[in-house]
Amino acid sequence: MGTVISKPSSGQHKQQRHFIINFYIYLAVIVSGASVLAIEVLGTRVIAPFYGASLYLWSALISVTLAALSLGYAIGGRLADRDAKLNLFCAIIGVAGLWVGIIPWLRVPILVAAEGFGLRTAVLVTATVLFFPPLALLGMVSPYAIRLKAKSLSVVGRTAGDLYAVSTLASVVAALATGFFLIPNVGVTRLLFLIGILLVGTALIGIASRSKFAALVVGLVVIGGTLSYFVAPTVAVEPEIGLVAIEESAYAEIRVLDLASGRYMVIDGGLHTGVDTSTWESNFEYANVLEIAREFFNKPGEMLVVGLGGGSIVKNFVRAGWSVEAVEIDPVVTKVARTYFGFLDSEASVHHMDGRQFLNTNSKTYDIIVMDAFGSSSVPFHLVTEEAFTLIRSRLDSDGVFAMNFHAVGWRDEIVTSLAATVNRRFAHVIVLPIAEPPDKLGNIVILASDRELKLTHELARPSDRFGPEYDRAHAWDNQFKVDTSGVTILTDDLNPMDVWSERTNLILRKDLHKAFAKRQIAW
Repeated sequence: MGTVISKPSSGQHKQQRHFIINFYIYLAVIVSGASVLAIEVLGTRVIAPFYGASLYLWSALISVTLAALSLGYAIGGRLADRDAKLNLFCAIIGVAGLWVGIIPWLRVPILVAAEGFGLRTAVLVTATVLFFPPLALLGMVSPYAIRLKAKSLSVVGRTAGDLYAVSTLASVVAALATGFFLIPNVGVTRLLFLIGILLVGTALIGIASRSKFAALVVGLVVIGGTLSYFVAPTVAVEPEIGLVAIEESAYAEIRVLDLASGRYMVIDGGLHTGVDTSTWESNFEYANVLEIAREFFNKPGEMLVVGLGGGSIVKNFVRAGWSVEAVEIDPVVTKVARTYFGFLDSEASVHHMDGRQFLNTNSKTYDIIVMDAFGSSSVPFHLVTEEAFTLIRSRLDSDGVFAMNFHAVGWRDEIVTSLAATVNRRFAHVIVLPIAEPPDKLGNIVILASDRELKLTHELARPSDRFGPEYDRAHAWDNQFKVDTSGVTILTDDLNPMDVWSERTNLILRKDLHKAFAKRQIAW
């Protein structure tokens, strides 16, 4: 007598079906929650190379994210109450994934179109157009999921708590993974594309749960989408047009450009180093002006550079016999300096940490400390406060000299006067060396400070022509001035408007850069 195999009862089938739906809802909430924070973190890398990683960028992205989620929560809850269907739930997730997947194509046209609005508005408009739609759709997922999962009012609270808990936990994991691992190792464009595939795949899995044929179709789509990830549109290195290298780090996007005038390091769309590749000498005037700091000493000594960049400042002092240490927060910058800018390990020991952290933890004193850690988008506020300069003074020998390079719009810009006045609170003698010509234009400024009178050990070499390091040094020294500190804002850890003041500088720098590279978008 044969064995009789009983078919699942109607009740068992419903239980299996209920388990599958519940499992899928949790999967969808986890993927959606993770995607929200990953997209927010990625937003800085999408926009920063064009507008700079400023306080306004972070404020815009956080505001857009919260506004989009708020709208999504409201709409999602109302749609779910009207008619909660799994197909619509899946469609919401799928459309969000499709939008995220096309961001790499939308990025440049929208960035360029919004530039005319001015920095603050342009950053907000760009963040809204690129990220508001998918984030609003993802915001609809949690309230819709609660309606699908909750069987009765008696468990709505627990259901909502569980779903929001797993969603938030997924967001935390995604934020850490995106910033600490995925961006530096996967890249921004492919990561956006991967998130899009993951969301679309999650949507299709939900649809597939309804039939075997749909499951087969979904399997093929997911496999095809996964394979297409490897051919996703990325910004490729093209040495023939001057784009020598692109590196993603935990801190910024770094590019190396070869132009007729030399080789340049571009960090988040701002020029940071320019050299002649035949000699590795800097093309930037400020590098020559910073050399004045060593002219206050009769013999070479020990020096600390905060901000390595391509290593131009280090090389200038090493050639003159100085012993140099450097602090660079980004190890990838050091890697690029070694690979593309001729920086040698023998020229300086490099400490990979924040400059202020290094000064806090290292008690060694130096003859010269050079601060060259300021990017084009903003001045790191924690490096330019009274507290920071107090720390720097404690790490200088009694007759040591502090030198600082930064950008400003004009010799008397409020950035110049405030920085000089703040430095003057901790150093007895402070002079400002302007570089820009004419005096009201954008350019570099060098501040020199010490507790001893700043007198050169010998006269600077007079220039034989308009262009060259001798002219740069003579022009800056001959035009030196001191700042009237009365009524000037002193920068502290508690009150520091440097990000606000840097907006004008960043805007002018970006416009000039975008104009220069309008035909060849190799700088962003």
